[in-house]
Amino acid sequence: MTQTTYDVPADLVARGRTALMVGAAGLVLSGIGFAVDREQFFRAYLIGYLFLLGVPLGSMALMMVHHLSGGAWGIVIRRIFEASSRTLPLLALFFVPLAFGLHSLYPWTNEALVSHDHVLQGKSVYLNIPFFLVRAAIYFACWIGLATLLSKWSLAQDNGDRDASRRMQLLSGGGLVLYGLTITFAAVDWVMSLDPHWFSTMMGFLFMGGQGLIALAFVVIVATSLARRAPMDHVFKPVHFHDLGKLMLAFVMLWAYLNFSQFLIIYSGNLAEEVPYYMWRLSGGWQYVALLLVALHFALPFSMLLSRDLKRNSNRLIAVAVLVIAMRLIDYIFFVSPEFSTGGANLHAGHGEEVATRAFAHWLDLAVPVGLGGIWVAFFLRQLASRPLLPLQDPDLAKALAATGGH
Repeated sequence: MTQTTYDVPADLVARGRTALMVGAAGLVLSGIGFAVDREQFFRAYLIGYLFLLGVPLGSMALMMVHHLSGGAWGIVIRRIFEASSRTLPLLALFFVPLAFGLHSLYPWTNEALVSHDHVLQGKSVYLNIPFFLVRAAIYFACWIGLATLLSKWSLAQDNGDRDASRRMQLLSGGGLVLYGLTITFAAVDWVMSLDPHWFSTMMGFLFMGGQGLIALAFVVIVATSLARRAPMDHVFKPVHFHDLGKLMLAFVMLWAYLNFSQFLIIYSGNLAEEVPYYMWRLSGGWQYVALLLVALHFALPFSMLLSRDLKRNSNRLIAVAVLVIAMRLIDYIFFVSPEFSTGGANLHAGHGEEVATRAFAHWLDLAVPVGLGGIWVAFFLRQLASRPLLPLQDPDLAKALAATGGH
């Protein structure tokens, strides 16, 4: 093991240039969309941003879970988690355009509307632009701080620091609590306040479950690519993908449980402040999107991931991962877009009237995620290539590899 450097394969690093070009093309198309329809651009940007943010935040959360619980499953993919979480400064930069689109997204930024709405007036202490931006800065400071410390101590472990494992474990305990609090408030700010009359105590949990799921799907894709090339071809074994498949199955069920729980609570309560959220999403064509999510975000991946053989076959598991990632994007569209349809609560900033009905899919809903995602993948691959693919000084590495037949 010590004779192998475990560097990222050169051909995989080269794909970063391809991703960069794809991202640049997506951003050019997004720029055209901005010039043609500014309002639609910011809605698509919010969807694409939330979709992409889930990968590094979910990776960081799962990495902290592994530091607390241990296990061979996390050691062989820890570098993927670390590289992904180190992209959070880039995500902070990607947030900047949203700051210029607040008036296009959030009705509480419309002073004329607030002056005639007692609910918005009561929430104005919290829902105002300066405090909104300050909170966003706090969220990113917490997330980047956690990722930086964990990455720094992981590097110190590579350099022989025997106390690094204990520090990462101690930080992960409080870090998971901090992650849960900050992502809950971020979900309230960035999604729930699209309709400031509506509220749900499940929103933060929905975001956490979705981020864990998309991070696992992304790791499956990267791990499969690495398993096909030296030097990781002799490290990744079917048992590793089996573990990842079981975790994906758990998060698929968690996503379904949380969504059904929210629906059941709102349906049972039948409160005027809560029911419209689902009324808009179960009519006007959006009911078919809801059925699509039930079928392809839960039923199909759940059925497929029950198979032991599928979970142990990386080439088949990657198909489930791609499906999950696609459905995560549709789920974020389902979060955001119905608010801007006729009957939705979100009023067009500056006009005080309902937004015209829009189709489910707009080409910007794909162009923006492709643009941001291409740039992000290039940055991720650069981070992945900056360190060995295995934490070679981890005290549990040899045991983990021996237990799974690696060396």
